[in-house]
Amino acid sequence: MEKKTLVLGASLNSARYSNIAIKRLVRYNQPTVAIGLRKGEVEGVKIETEKIPFQDIDTVTLYLGPPRQGEYYDYIVSLNPQRVIFNPGTENPEFYEILRKNNIEIEVACTLIMLGTNQY
Repeated sequence: MEKKTLVLGASLNSARYSNIAIKRLVRYNQPTVAIGLRKGEVEGVKIETEKIPFQDIDTVTLYLGPPRQGEYYDYIVSLNPQRVIFNPGTENPEFYEILRKNNIEIEVACTLIMLGTNQY
């Protein structure tokens, strides 16, 4: 089973960190899926706009600020990932508690740095 990453808050804008993260994940041969506000494609990864019930998600990497995360709490838990990465600006103690209660690991870190330092 491949360890798949969901980029939540994906953007078509190449200046956005979520866009850069998709490109780096692909470069590091990490199977990647994405959800954002607009449909499109980055490095061959389709950006969906609906809460798709993806299978075998190992990691969710968040690029949504806390005010926008609430609508995704149940969805993320339903994917049963091993971990959720809270990138800078996405920190959310309320969501940490929900994830902990569901035995999902929390990492407050930067996906780009984790990939670049072989800690992903």
